[in-house]
Amino acid sequence: MEMTLFWILAGVIALGVGGILVLALLRGGTGAEPAAACDLRVYRDQLREIDRDQGRGTIGPDEAERLRAEVSRRLLDADRALKAEAAATRAPRMATLAAAGAVLLLVGGAVAAYLGLGTPGQPDQPMAARLAQAEDAYRNRPSQAEAEAAMAGVPRSGLPQPDQQFLDLMEKLRTAVARNPDDIRGQELLVRNEAALGNYAAAAKAQEKVIALLQPKAGAEDHAGLAELMIMAAGGIVSPEAEARLTEALRLDPQNGTARYYSGLLLAQTGRPDMAFRLWRALLEGSAPDAPWVPPLRAQIGQLAWLAGVEYEVPPAPDAAPAPGPTQGDMEAAQEMSPEDRQAMIRSMVEGLNQRLATEGGSADEWARLIGALAVLGEADRARAIYDEALGRFAGRDADLAAIRAAGEKAGVAP
Repeated sequence: MEMTLFWILAGVIALGVGGILVLALLRGGTGAEPAAACDLRVYRDQLREIDRDQGRGTIGPDEAERLRAEVSRRLLDADRALKAEAAATRAPRMATLAAAGAVLLLVGGAVAAYLGLGTPGQPDQPMAARLAQAEDAYRNRPSQAEAEAAMAGVPRSGLPQPDQQFLDLMEKLRTAVARNPDDIRGQELLVRNEAALGNYAAAAKAQEKVIALLQPKAGAEDHAGLAELMIMAAGGIVSPEAEARLTEALRLDPQNGTARYYSGLLLAQTGRPDMAFRLWRALLEGSAPDAPWVPPLRAQIGQLAWLAGVEYEVPPAPDAAPAPGPTQGDMEAAQEMSPEDRQAMIRSMVEGLNQRLATEGGSADEWARLIGALAVLGEADRARAIYDEALGRFAGRDADLAAIRAAGEKAGVAP
């Protein structure tokens, strides 16, 4: 109500002032009598005075005739000056009208632009008030438990649909880890596979156990990984508990990319896009192109720059590098696992590769690797379906088709 009243009063005042200015421009100098017109009136009065003096006998006929001639000459000069002045004022009058039109056009254009680009109903936002709002948003964030409760029952999109065999293996893995909770390899495997299923809260609990078992040697990446799982379980909210893990990760390694990314996300969520942009810009411009935080950074930093009031052009994306395969640590861990655990880990990696190729595509070598992996897992029908799909995707590319056919023949699914 107060904002509406303000805009009504401001509009009335602006229209009143504009009307006065336009009226003044239109009237110009019409209220002031031209000097030539005043001279004409004086000279006419002088002619009448000469006639009266001659009638009274004050001056003679010759003197009266001489005076009339002189005053008449001046009268003619004044008349010519008055006509010239009237002609000279007509052009400025048109310019005045044009100026008045320009003023009205500018005022109307400014109002239209503000209504289109501005927010007339938005109250003033002084810096002190905005900082207070940001502090309030930071202090009143939901806890990890509250955020996870709010996400309960919300379906996770974009995740691969595991088959029943994989789900049975996961149940066995959970049972084995529950029976031997101090087995760090089992806990790490549980973290990876629960996250692959979208069970981020369960994965976070397993990661907490991993960190406890690693102490005092838990590193920055361990804490950053736990914070990421907590944030995903909370639907993207950086809770105070997740922030504590980020702080610990940055204490151990101030350059940890995962922790820096989510620290910027926290600043953006709590009303400090200016600080978040500075953090994210340094991270984006200083990271390797294949760093896992680079794609979300590139997707969000443009909007964040706009919120921060900064003009920023996102650097062009480099060519995407192929996703890495199992690390040396994964291979070493697999050697120490039971056959069931090893099978679960392999299946998890295969499902991840299958999902990525289905949604993002990949190289012929990656498709060939997926065909071979499915064949090793005994899923000949799926391997044959992937083989047929790959042939269609790489049609006309002989070198790629040769790699696909070789993988199909080795897997026993090529005709």
